[in-house]
Order: sequence, then C-alpha cells, then structure tokens
Amino acid sequence: MHKLRERLENVYIEYNRREFIHPDPLEFLWRYNSIEDREIVGLIASGLAYGRVAQILKSTEKVLGVLGPSPSAFLADVSFQDLSGALAGFKHRFTTASEMVAILKSASMLQKECGLLGNMLGAFISEGDYYIALERFVETVLERAEMEKCSLLPRPSLGSACKRLHLFMRWMIRTDEVDPGGWEWISPSVLIVPLDVHMFRAAGALGFTSRKTASCAVAFEITESFRAINPDDPVKYDFALTRMGIQNLYQDTLFLELFSRKTGDA
Repeated sequence: MHKLRERLENVYIEYNRREFIHPDPLEFLWRYNSIEDREIVGLIASGLAYGRVAQILKSTEKVLGVLGPSPSAFLADVSFQDLSGALAGFKHRFTTASEMVAILKSASMLQKECGLLGNMLGAFISEGDYYIALERFVETVLERAEMEKCSLLPRPSLGSACKRLHLFMRWMIRTDEVDPGGWEWISPSVLIVPLDVHMFRAAGALGFTSRKTASCAVAFEITESFRAINPDDPVKYDFALTRMGIQNLYQDTLFLELFSRKTGDA
C-alpha cells in the first residue's frame, strides 16, 4: 500500500497542474474569483460535461457569454422571460434551453435564500450521510426549477455513477493547483470519485474493481480503495489519473510504473 501511494503521489505531482486542465470544462471556473459565480459556472460546466469535449466547451462558452462577467449577479437581476429569450435556441445534445433556464433561475433563487449553494449542501451533510445530502441537494434544485428530472443534474437515487455531479463537488470542495474550491466548510474526505471511462480503466488496472460497467456501486467501490490510501482526500488523484487517457499518456514512465504491479506492496 505504501508503494502504491508513493507512485500515485508521483503521478499527482507531475500531472495535477494547471497546464494540463485544457480541454476540461473545469477551466471555466478559474475565470471567476467569487464563490457565488464559481458555483453557478460549475453547475453549468459540470452539467454539460457529456458528449464530445469540443462541444462541451462550446456549449458552456455560449451560456457564459449570455451571463456576462458576474453570472450570479446577472441571474439575480434578469427575469425568467428575458433569460429564456437570451438563451433561445440553445441546445446541447439532450439539454434544452428551457432546462438550462429553469436550473439557472432555481440556483439563483437558492443562492438568494442560502447565501451559497454550498451552504445548503453543508447543512444537508451536517444532518446525515453525504450521499443522502447529495440527493437532497439535487432534489431541492429540481423542486425550485419545478422539474422532476433534468439532463443537467443526475439524481443519485437512480443508481448511476453521477460522474458530472461528483465532478461539480470535487471542483467546489477541493482546493489545489487544479481544483479552485470555495466550499471550505465541507471536508474533501466525503467526496466520491467522478467515474468516467478514464477513471474506470485506471481503477480496473489498479485492481480497485473487477466490474464491467460503471454504476453508483462501482464509484463507491473505487472511492473506498482510494480512501484506504488517502482517507482525508480520496479523490485527490482523480484529475492526474484521468490525464493518462485524455492526454494520451499511456506510455509515460510514471503511468507504466504505477500499473506495473511489480512491487509486492503495490
């Protein structure tokens, strides 16, 4: 276990750097200093993080272009009708303009009531299990949007891996060279791995799962393996590990060493 952690740390040191963020929707959060703006932008960027990466970036940029330099301030002032008009014609695969408008206005209303979306999540966490808190968080946003379901916000209770929701949480809760953070009152120890195809392959190669398809149960299983290595920050290595597939680094020496399994305690 010690040797495996050492190898993971080496990968983290080398690849958990700002220069490797592009192309990743996370890059949009670094444009904003205020937590209010960052959590709105994170909600948009993570919600649209499905499909081709070029289209994800294009769609996110289109929405942010409407919201201006301070998305939270813009949303607090704009009417539902005017926002609908400004985003008329927007579509990102399954996500429609009406969904985007409803979620954005819902988030803005909740910011007005709670100060920050993170305050609401923190209150839910203080009352019980993190996973239940996530479900309540999504449920509350959807209720204010007067929606039962939405392509932008997956519901944990439905059993999917909820990669995009866990990405949003990682971006807002962790703070380092890559993750800008903001919700400092929530511990990174509660986080769940955002399980995309790159992490799924990496976790399989590390022996953290033998299952063939991604699901909520697999995300938990993989997270627990990382938690055994780093209980205070189980998703610490997520960004660095996924660079292997995203940046096509399969032959990189650090990754070859990590997955070699030659060391007895690895």
